Amino acid sequence: MITLTESQLDKAGVDTPPRTRIAVAKGDGIGPEIMDATLCVLHAAGARLDIEEIEVGESVYLAGQPSGITKEAWEIIRQSKILLKAPITTPQGGGYKSLNVTMRKALGLYANVRPCVSLSPFVNTKHPVMDVVIIRENEEDLYAGIEHQQTDEVVQCLKLISRPGCEKIVRYAFEYARQYGRKKVSCFTKDNIMKQTDGLFHRVFDEIALEYPEIEKEHWIVDIGAAMLADTPEKFDVIVMPNLYGDILSDVAAQITGSVGLAGSANIGETCAMFEAIHGSAPRIAGLNVANPSGLLQAACMMLNHIGQNSIAEKIQNAWLKTIEEGIHTPDIYQEGVSKQKVGTHEFALALIKNLGQKPETLQPVAYAKGIKLNLPKYTRKPAIHKELLGVDVFVHWSGTDPEVLAKQLQQLDAPEVKLNMVTNRGIKVWPEGFAETFCTDHWRCRFMHVDGKAITKQHIVEILSKAIQLNIDTIKTENLYAFDRKIAFSLGQGQ
Repeated sequence: MITLTESQLDKAGVDTPPRTRIAVAKGDGIGPEIMDATLCVLHAAGARLDIEEIEVGESVYLAGQPSGITKEAWEIIRQSKILLKAPITTPQGGGYKSLNVTMRKALGLYANVRPCVSLSPFVNTKHPVMDVVIIRENEEDLYAGIEHQQTDEVVQCLKLISRPGCEKIVRYAFEYARQYGRKKVSCFTKDNIMKQTDGLFHRVFDEIALEYPEIEKEHWIVDIGAAMLADTPEKFDVIVMPNLYGDILSDVAAQITGSVGLAGSANIGETCAMFEAIHGSAPRIAGLNVANPSGLLQAACMMLNHIGQNSIAEKIQNAWLKTIEEGIHTPDIYQEGVSKQKVGTHEFALALIKNLGQKPETLQPVAYAKGIKLNLPKYTRKPAIHKELLGVDVFVHWSGTDPEVLAKQLQQLDAPEVKLNMVTNRGIKVWPEGFAETFCTDHWRCRFMHVDGKAITKQHIVEILSKAIQLNIDTIKTENLYAFDRKIAFSLGQGQ
């Protein structure tokens, strides 16, 4: 096979994509090995990249940078807009924060994209006909990381779901389906329980689905949806979901295709993007030349598609499939009777390079459309809607166990028109008419509302809290209860 250099192609007038500057982080553990293998393949395939290496991860943490990344590295990433990153190690203890989460949020990488495709019969799987793309919201939900200890016995984690976050990720899922020829988008939420947060995600999904009539849409409650994904993944095509569910189920989906080690992911924002394998740094096998570079290679192909070098991505992906098909396997997927040759990290890359320009014969070859580009308009804020304050939940730290006793104390906070309406413990109503069988912790939600169902003022809240201070009632936080466009926008107590 004759291979022309980039300069020869340019002189010959061949249509080649412009060079793209990217930042590369080799990471920790097996990271440097699999990154070297990946870069070797990219170079051999003719990827037009200007690479600037940065250092992130364990060594940076231990050098005194609690974020795991220097200001200089941040600047390189922000200038290049593209980061290809190997796995990193976050040191145990010491309050170190995950750099992956920090990067996703700091750079606005709202969409996490994980294709999960079976490679049967060459990689062992119970699901030989599986081709699912999981698109996960990447910035909010419980991963906002807002946690507090509020009493001796209770801690809280705030689940934040925003309309902009929902609209951006749902639109990305439908645009991805349209541009890559996918037929269906499924949405997973738990809005039968979390009617406000997951309910918003579901409503936005239904709204945006109307703009894509050619694409089938469906919604699943996440527990049964997860069961169906594990049992019959061929029912699904593209799945979009909030952050926590997406994190869990994308790993499940990757594993049931055959191995988490084969999967790559893209983290896409409005201006920047980061591409990485989904597995960890595996320090126990670092330096042994046994790690599978496939996950990072898959991420690199996603990167090439993102920057418009689709033909190079197609060439690498088909050569990778051909190599898997030939039974040239790293130890993690090697199986007697199927695999033909057990190879190391470096040797796998060399075998793939030898197959550049070839296509698989049994596995389905890929063919990427030139210039794949998703239509993703910036979020437009909606006009403000009418907002009305209907009450307040006052959270109280109290070590007693009888809700009737607490309610009598709290009723001393009543005003003529704003009175104690309900007390709950861990969400279940315990006053009025609670059950003696209900176990109670030391964390109580005490709801005050207008006796006639009218609006209250913030001055009412101030007066309630002032009385609580005078009576030595330990209030730990408040949550205002609103209606928007006259629709109640807060949860009732369980059992209310």
